[in-house]
Amino acid sequence: MRATPSPESSGDDPDIALLVEIARGDSFAIRTFVDRHLGRTVGLANRVLRNQADAEEVAQEVFLRVWKQAPTWEPGRAQFATWMHRVTLNLCYDRMRKKREVLGDDFPELEDDAAGPGEALHEKELAARVNEAIARLPVRQRIAITLCHTQELSNIEAAAVMEISVEALESLLARGRRKLKDLLRPQAGELLGIGQ
Repeated sequence: MRATPSPESSGDDPDIALLVEIARGDSFAIRTFVDRHLGRTVGLANRVLRNQADAEEVAQEVFLRVWKQAPTWEPGRAQFATWMHRVTLNLCYDRMRKKREVLGDDFPELEDDAAGPGEALHEKELAARVNEAIARLPVRQRIAITLCHTQELSNIEAAAVMEISVEALESLLARGRRKLKDLLRPQAGELLGIGQ
């Protein structure tokens, strides 16, 4: 798959040097690349599929495609990470079509190691409730929220990954945020520690 030109590709791609070494079979470059992208790849797949085991299998397939793509990647076009996000979403969509249902609620939980036990428990509960609310969003809204807020992509990058316009992405984000607000409103006081 050849990358298509995109607005975010004007800067330097931090993965190009690693891709050159991966194409040569350099095991250190492979480990470095996996360390750089594995967490985000599994995280995105897990948000979409809502199943950790499926997310890990998708990530394995993504990295197999990376190894195959590395020798033929054309620098100067789309960021390689943007291509990886697109491949991850496509593999998730394929899996969802095959299963015709979404399985599990295994989300990564956020925990602040510096917090005290009570505060850490509260943070863990808050993260779990937010993850549950995100899981209830329609798939495309869930993906948009995940790409922009969890994966920290810009709107331009996220729109390229989803193969939609920036305006369409912003619409998905706005609808997703409204839905999240509605889902979390009944428990807002409890989540924010008000009245405890």
